[in-house]
Amino acid sequence: QVQLVESGGGSVQPGGSLRLSCILSGYTYARKCMAWFRQAPGKEREGVAARDTDGSTSYASNVRGRFTISADFGKNTLNLQMNDLKPEDTGTYYCAADPFVEAGLPKTFDSDFSYWGQGTQVTVSS
Repeated sequence: QVQLVESGGGSVQPGGSLRLSCILSGYTYARKCMAWFRQAPGKEREGVAARDTDGSTSYASNVRGRFTISADFGKNTLNLQMNDLKPEDTGTYYCAADPFVEAGLPKTFDSDFSYWGQGTQVTVSS
């Protein structure tokens, strides 16, 4: 059974930083794309960042330059370093994985990821 477990959420003031982590287990495919999505109250879920085992990376335009995605695919871990956080970054952050999705494409965040975590809450407020 594939499981994704996120950690590292919390509350910070604007301009602060947080680091999210995700651990993937039970995954048997050699190839993977892992990604971070987020959902704010009353809004649709949106893609934040993605990385795949081919070396491609995607970032949403509203986080580029502030967020950095990193992965250790040998250990099935995914991280998201979030700097200069803004109130609009508030939401539940979800980790996702899929063997066929490709990062680095315009359609990456619209792709159908097969596996999802339960989410971790990030609140940015003064």
